[in-house]
Amino acid sequence: MSTWYPLIKHLHLSLVALSIAGFVLRYIGGVCQFAWVQGRFARIAPHVVDTFLLVAGVSLAFVLSLNPLTEPWLGTKLGLLLLYIGLGAITLKRAKTPMTRLLFFVAAVAVFGQMIGVAVRQDTLGWFA
Repeated sequence: MSTWYPLIKHLHLSLVALSIAGFVLRYIGGVCQFAWVQGRFARIAPHVVDTFLLVAGVSLAFVLSLNPLTEPWLGTKLGLLLLYIGLGAITLKRAKTPMTRLLFFVAAVAVFGQMIGVAVRQDTLGWFA
């Protein structure tokens, strides 16, 4: 294992926490109609955080010699990531009513939680294993 592994893993986990915190805060800010949600920082920062998160994840996979095509749990995690991105986009941009926004928000957070379960257990069933 590389000497870079602990640093990259810590960075990845920190960015995971920052990413979900930002998503939750933007949801709450949108529901409460806070002006900062429409500001430049709130629109750009999540993309920066998520880009670094993806780079850290790819770096971890490289350092650990993991391939999503040969490690089913990693492929599942990437699929869940795409689902989370879609649900998050609907939550923050496309949902028309407060109830649909809430339902998509809950679904996005649940998918995020399952992504964590898949990563922690290294099993495609995640928390359900």
